Amino acid sequence: MTSVPSIDDVLRTGTVRSVFQSIVELDTGRVVAYEALARGPEGPLERPDALFAAARAAGRLADLDAACRGAALRGAVQQGLRAPMTLFVNVEPEVLDRAPLADLLAIASAAPGGLRVVLEITERALATRPAELLRTVERVRAVGWGVAVDDVGAEALSLAFMPLLRPDVVKLDLRLVQERPGPAIAEIMNAVNAHAERTGAVVLAEGIEHAGHLQTARALGATLGQGWLFGRPGPGPVAGAETAALTLPSQRPDTLTDDADRSPFGCLPTGAALRSAPKALLIELSKQLEREALRLGPASVVAATFQEARHFTPSTVARYRDLVERTGFVCALGEGLPVEPLPGLRGAALAVGDPVRGEWDVAVLGPHFAAALLARDLGDGGPDLERRFEYALTYDRETVVRAAAALLARVAPRPPAPVEAGLPVPAPRTAAGPAAPAAPPVADPVWQHAVAALPSGVCVVDLRLPDQPLVYVNPAFERLAGLPRAELLGRNCRFLQGPDTDPVAAAAVRHAVAAGEECRVTLLNHRGPERTPWWNELHLTPVPGPDGAVAQYIGVQVDVTARVEAERALARERDRARVPA
Repeated sequence: MTSVPSIDDVLRTGTVRSVFQSIVELDTGRVVAYEALARGPEGPLERPDALFAAARAAGRLADLDAACRGAALRGAVQQGLRAPMTLFVNVEPEVLDRAPLADLLAIASAAPGGLRVVLEITERALATRPAELLRTVERVRAVGWGVAVDDVGAEALSLAFMPLLRPDVVKLDLRLVQERPGPAIAEIMNAVNAHAERTGAVVLAEGIEHAGHLQTARALGATLGQGWLFGRPGPGPVAGAETAALTLPSQRPDTLTDDADRSPFGCLPTGAALRSAPKALLIELSKQLEREALRLGPASVVAATFQEARHFTPSTVARYRDLVERTGFVCALGEGLPVEPLPGLRGAALAVGDPVRGEWDVAVLGPHFAAALLARDLGDGGPDLERRFEYALTYDRETVVRAAAALLARVAPRPPAPVEAGLPVPAPRTAAGPAAPAAPPVADPVWQHAVAALPSGVCVVDLRLPDQPLVYVNPAFERLAGLPRAELLGRNCRFLQGPDTDPVAAAAVRHAVAAGEECRVTLLNHRGPERTPWWNELHLTPVPGPDGAVAQYIGVQVDVTARVEAERALARERDRARVPA
C-alpha cells in the first residue's frame, strides 16, 4: 500500500512544481508572458488548495511559498522561458515579512538569456500586512522586477491601495469581463484608467473564456489578456506561439519605504509653505478630511496620528468607528495607542523617539482624491485647544502618498482570525488562479456524507477570498453545473449566468450578499460547456465568522426548469384565451 505524502515529505523531496498559463497581447495574440501556477505531487496534495491548507496546518506556509516561487523560476529556466518572455509569480501575503527573495533573485539572474519577473500581489496582502508589503515592493523593484496587483476590482480596497503600490500591471478581476456592465464596473474602470494614465501601467484582463469576454476586455481598456480562450495551463510554453516582449512602464526607483524612518511631516518637500495654528483649528480641518474620506467610501485610505492615546477621545472613537465601517483602510497611531485601538482600526507599537509621537497628521487617499494635514507640535503650554502647531494642508498627490506610506510602513500585521469549526477552512490565494479554494470539512465525515447524498446542489462560497469563490460543492451541484469539481472550485458562481439571465434576479443576489442577508430567487443558469439553459431555484444562507461578520454563504440549488416551463406554457395559454376570436 502506497503511503500518502505529508507536506513535510513534499517540501523535503522538492516535489512542488509549476505549470504555466500564457498572457497575450489582445490586439496581436502574441504571447508576452506566462504566469506560474503551483502544483504538488500527483495525489491528494496535487491541487494548490489542499497543498496550502496542509502547509498552514503544519505551520510551514512560508516554506511552501518559497518552494512555489523557486519551482516557478527553476521551471521557467528548464522550459526555456527566456527573453523576451516575462514570468509572473505570486507571493503569499501571510509570509511577506519572511519571504526569502535572495534565492529567487539568484535564480532569475542566472537564467539563460535573461528573464523579466513580475511579482503578483493579491488583494488579501493589501490590508493584512501593509508594512511588509511596501518593503517587498521596494526590494523587488530594486532588482528590476515588476509589480502586479491581482484581482483589482474584486474589492474596493485594491483601488485605494493602487496609488501606494504604483503597480506596473493592473490585473482586472475576472467579473469585470464576465458580468454585465453596471455602475460598480464603471467606478472600477474610472479608477484603473486614471492610474494607468498617470503611471503608464499596463491593464491585464483575467477570465477571458470566449470571444464576448475578449470584446469586453478590449472595451475596458485592457491590452493584455489571460484565460481559457488562449489555452489551459501547461508544463511549458505554448508550442508554435508567436512571442513578443512585454513593455512595462519605466518606474522611478521606489523609495516610499525610505519614508518609514521619516514622519509624515518630514515628507513635505523642501520649501513647503508652513502656517501656525492652534489645535482648535486643526480639529476642524481633520474632521473635514474625515468627511472627504466618508464621501470616497471603500476606495479610500485614511492614515492618522494622535500624539498620545489621551487625545483619542470618545468622540474621536465614534468618528473613527464610522470611518472603519465606511472606508477601505484606516490606521491611527500615537504614543500609548494599542495596535488595534478599536475593531478594524489598525495601529502600531511606536518606538521611543519616533517623530510620529510629536505630530498631528491626517492623510486621505483615493483614486481621484489626495489631501493631507501634516502638523508638528510647537511645544506650547497652556490650555490644550490653544496649543500651537506648525502645519501644511496639501493636495499634492505625491506628498500625500508619501505621508500615507510613512504611516502604513509602521502598521502592525493584522492578527490571524481563528478558524471556525464545522465549515470549510479558507485557503490562501495562490498561484492557482483567481482564488485558491478551500478543502471541504474533512474533519466532519457525517457532514460530508449527508451533504453528498442530497439531491439538491449544495455549495459554499467564501466572502473572505478574492472574488468570493466556490470552496465546496457536492456531487449534485457538479451535475447541475455540468462540470467536475476541479473546474468549479475557485470560481465565482456568476459563470453559471449568461446574457439571457434576468439582471434583476442577479442584482437581487448581489444586493443580498452585500447586505449579508438571506436570499431566495429563481434565475436562469447554464450547464456545462454547451451552456444548456436551466432554471435554478436558489436559496442563499449567510454564515457568520468568529467576529460576527458574514464570512461564507451556503447555497442550495434546485433545478425547477420543468415547473417554470409549465408555468410559462400555462400563462401563454391564458393569454391566448383572453384574445377575442
